[in-house]
Amino acid sequence: MAWIRVIEEGEATGDLLRQYEDARRRAGRVFNVVKIQSLNPRALEASTKLYLTLMYGPSRLSRLEREAIATVVSRASDCFY
Repeated sequence: MAWIRVIEEGEATGDLLRQYEDARRRAGRVFNVVKIQSLNPRALEASTKLYLTLMYGPSRLSRLEREAIATVVSRASDCFY
């Protein structure tokens, strides 16, 4: 199993701390998929914006349909996220 250093919630400061707080407000916790990007807060911010645009932005697909597609792709890729 690969190991990637992350900045834990109690160690976060500045922009990363704000992003962790935003993540906690959105999902009730900071998931590992967010923490894995903690060493590069700018990349985390861009990734979060992309996710929010894809999942909540204007689309002919419903939110449920988007989640279903994400689930199928994750499963096909052997990714539990």
